[in-house]
Amino acid sequence: MEIDIAPQFGAELKDGFKPVNAWVSNGIAWLDDIQQFYRERSAIEKEYAGKLSALAKKYFEKKARKSSSLSVGDTPTITPGSLESASMTTWGAQLTTLESRAAEHDQFASQLIANLADPLKVLAARYEELRKYHVEYAGKLEKERDSTYGDLRKVKGKYDSVCQEVENRRKKIDGSFDHGKQKARNAFDQQQLEMRNVKNTYVITINVTNKQKAMYYHEYVPELLDSLQDLSETRVAKLNSIWSLAAQIETQTLSRSTDYLKHLSSEIPRNNPLLDSMMFVRHNVGSWQDPADFQFEPSPVWLDDANIATDDAAKVFLRNVLAKSKGQLGEYRRELDKKRREVENAKKVRQSIREGKDKRDEVEVVRAIFTLQESMHEVERQKVTAEVEVSTITSVVGDVSIGARQHNFKSQTFKIPTNCDLCGERIWGLSAKGFDCRDCGYTCHSKCEMKVPADCPGEQTKEEKKKLKAERQEAAHAAHTVNGTPSDSQLETPRISRSDTVNSMNTLSSGFSATAHRSISGGMSPTEENPPEKANKVAPAPAAARRNRIVAPPPAQYIKDESAEPSNNSGMSKPTEQKGKMLYAYEQNAEGELTVPEGRDVSILEPEDGGWIKVRAGSKEGLVPASYVEILPLTPPSSNRPGSTYSASSISLSGSISAPGKKKGPAVAPKRGAKKLKYVEALYDYKARTDAEHNMSEGERFVLINMEAGDGWADVEKGGQVKSVPANYLQEV
Repeated sequence: MEIDIAPQFGAELKDGFKPVNAWVSNGIAWLDDIQQFYRERSAIEKEYAGKLSALAKKYFEKKARKSSSLSVGDTPTITPGSLESASMTTWGAQLTTLESRAAEHDQFASQLIANLADPLKVLAARYEELRKYHVEYAGKLEKERDSTYGDLRKVKGKYDSVCQEVENRRKKIDGSFDHGKQKARNAFDQQQLEMRNVKNTYVITINVTNKQKAMYYHEYVPELLDSLQDLSETRVAKLNSIWSLAAQIETQTLSRSTDYLKHLSSEIPRNNPLLDSMMFVRHNVGSWQDPADFQFEPSPVWLDDANIATDDAAKVFLRNVLAKSKGQLGEYRRELDKKRREVENAKKVRQSIREGKDKRDEVEVVRAIFTLQESMHEVERQKVTAEVEVSTITSVVGDVSIGARQHNFKSQTFKIPTNCDLCGERIWGLSAKGFDCRDCGYTCHSKCEMKVPADCPGEQTKEEKKKLKAERQEAAHAAHTVNGTPSDSQLETPRISRSDTVNSMNTLSSGFSATAHRSISGGMSPTEENPPEKANKVAPAPAAARRNRIVAPPPAQYIKDESAEPSNNSGMSKPTEQKGKMLYAYEQNAEGELTVPEGRDVSILEPEDGGWIKVRAGSKEGLVPASYVEILPLTPPSSNRPGSTYSASSISLSGSISAPGKKKGPAVAPKRGAKKLKYVEALYDYKARTDAEHNMSEGERFVLINMEAGDGWADVEKGGQVKSVPANYLQEV
């Protein structure tokens, strides 16, 4: 190996005598290991034919015992006879060569001791003595340096003492009488002169010490380190000469066995790795038959055949499976191609490692290859599953997914009592997962998803969704009625109509909590319609205690009102376009935004996204900050609504209510591209009864702040103000 610049310990390591000394000492001690190696090798060689012959005989016996298993395996199907693999033959040639060369090693053993081991022992002793001289000299240099440091400390102490004496003389001037002041002053001046001389001596000593320190670290120690370096390099050079001599001795010994070595050298290249594999295959090949394919096994209690069911209900299920599998195939194929490329690249890296072109660890690369293959196989299994599902279904019933109108299902947790449009059973509760179609409003259990017919009518208005809901529930109810009697599941979970009583909603409302049965005055139910002022009189909040929230009221549609006339809200027409009003004027600051004056009516084109909302003002469209727009309700609030119970919202009453008529706009516009907010939509109208509550109209949207503010209430934001509304009046959008 070429060295561009010769290293110098003195210039590079500075004050590194201890580690350099330890390193040189280790190198000298290593000479003892090498000479012991040659002595042990000599002991083996000195045994002459006995040791080498015994060694060869020992491994000949092992070879004989293992030859069959290493050649053709433990259980070959064809008996190999006297044959052995190419590797075993090559190994036998090496053992024979060792046995033949045993007679040559007696002389070699003597030369190992006389020419190598003994000289190494002498060299190690000499180099160790030289190293100790370096250590002794380094100690003297360090002692001289520490002596200089000690002299400097002494001068510093003397200087401090003189300075203290000067101060004492100064104090005597202040304390002496008039007749003694001159004498004290003279003594003070004299002491100052002495102090300056000592100070000068101290400064000179500092410079002397620094100079000697520099000489120690930059001249004496580097010179000593260079000497240690020279000692180490001399040792290595001498060791090289001994190694060369050892190689020469052994070469001379081996030259007398040239014929044996030539034969051995010619045998080794003939050991092609493929020969062992070929022999093993030939002696282990046998008859093979693929495991039988799995077949349909009828149930012992329901005899049936292996044909796929193709009745109408089964076709609905097959159509849904086919549509889902076809939709996933493209993604699986792309993902599989990606995974396969990753595996191929990893295999190329492994090949480069074997060729010496890459220095990475082959073990880690192989581990990575297996991990990538495992991931690829998982995707491949999913792709094969989807392909077989598609081919199996289409071979029986054709491509029934053509013309299908699949529902745009979204996973949901239903917090409002809802019935499955397929089976008619209840979907409700935090753990009751299901699906609803974002276009037509179809709701179903997770278990019913694949049984739903692909007949989505497309995007529907809220009124159309309600109408479809009623028709589907009627159909589901009729389908699950057996002989004119409701099924067991319907008896256990009766359908909820809008005429159910308040008491039923106290147990079904998603706003139910442990505080739902607390009465305001000890016996009055919190769902009784009392004026807020009466409720406040009956149960005033303690001044020093926190006011507990009363459970949120149930939706008005679930409360039976004996005195109210039947409403006809279903026939009320709803505007198809959401309206809004600018709370503040906004000036366009970037492309895509819109300048709109304060108070201007606008049409909402797109819901809020990252704090921005797209509106139309006149013939112009663009983005404005969502907090600048008041979203107007789709329908005017109805006056015939349930009375509100007392609400101690989680929002501070004093901190969340603005003064009447006072507007406070946002300080700055929201940042474009900000995190998307969560929205909720009012399912029913609600009239606020306290200043801490929002009015709500059915279909009106709010920004969700806290869905679980306590006792069935939720905190929402509208028009820059955060207030509370009943949580069971909302659904997330």
